[in-house]
Amino acid sequence: MIVVSNTSPLCYLVLIGAADILPKLYGEVLTTHTVLVELRHPDAPDAVRLWAATPPDWLRVHPDPHEPDQSLTSLHAGERTAVLLAEEVHADVLLLDDAAARTLALQRHLKVSGLLGVLRDAAEAGLVDLPAAVDQFRRTSFRASPELLRSQLPPPNLQPGGGREALP
Repeated sequence: MIVVSNTSPLCYLVLIGAADILPKLYGEVLTTHTVLVELRHPDAPDAVRLWAATPPDWLRVHPDPHEPDQSLTSLHAGERTAVLLAEEVHADVLLLDDAAARTLALQRHLKVSGLLGVLRDAAEAGLVDLPAAVDQFRRTSFRASPELLRSQLPPPNLQPGGGREALP
């Protein structure tokens, strides 16, 4: 499976200590030089900069695609290069969280998943506890509506006495 990632999924998986689920789900993950530069940016969280200073072996950093494409100018540089790399390598999945980037990628017939989709897949594979991971995201700067976060959780279990567990 060929998987390309933008900055956001890598950043937030590092922040919650779950980046190691990527090679377990996909083997290796491809990204671009620009994405690596974004992960190393002085404004990035310390844990992310430290992780990106010596990327793991499963993260394959490719040179940025040089194809000028005016239809992608509205995207940030990392998103733009990730979309182009995904097209270049015929990726099976492109990991993106930004709504505008996802829309453009889908228009280009790329299959996309976001951070929450990765976590959902990891939970189905028994690699993470999804409610705990969602709780960890709430403590970061990851922006998602409470409804979206709740939609990723399994349905509440019935408790003895007929009550339902409250959603976190």
